[in-house]
Amino acid sequence: MPQHQSYSLSDEQIIDLVFRKYGVKITPEQIARAYAPEQKMSWKKSVEVARFINGMTLKQAKTWLEDVVKLRRPIPIKTFKKKQAHHATPWRGWPVAKWPIKVARRYLEILENLENNAKFRGLDVERVVVVHAAAHKGIRIPNILPRAFGRATRFDEQTVNVEVVAVELPKEVVPKRYKLNLARR
Repeated sequence: MPQHQSYSLSDEQIIDLVFRKYGVKITPEQIARAYAPEQKMSWKKSVEVARFINGMTLKQAKTWLEDVVKLRRPIPIKTFKKKQAHHATPWRGWPVAKWPIKVARRYLEILENLENNAKFRGLDVERVVVVHAAAHKGIRIPNILPRAFGRATRFDEQTVNVEVVAVELPKEVVPKRYKLNLARR
């Protein structure tokens, strides 16, 4: 059985990241983590969702992903956008957007786990901000797709290792609004 609890950032690196980004000194007791190994979902979409929720408060990220599941708000696609449909978007800068429902559901479970970990550590959940979210390729599950005339094609199922790190910040530093300014229609 592989060892799954290999986080990509140590406590010292997270403390340095928070100081560079927000200008605040924190302690290791203010850090909460969540790790979900070998999730059966799209790696590309999970990278986009991880990039999008990075920098949001826990409450903001959960409400946005709940709206993605209900098809109210999309996730902007920044990297993996070749041959993708463009939308008449209510935001500026990123005309490619998707509604990755399966990935959003899995991230909601991870954020629920992160919220429970933050409560267990005694952190104020209203001031917890996601400072690091990453999705890494996991193992490939070999599978076979049967074809006509007795042939078969290899069809591997991809898995994703997701890690989310959040930190309790002072009230004056916590982000107040979402990253995208959505115009009301």
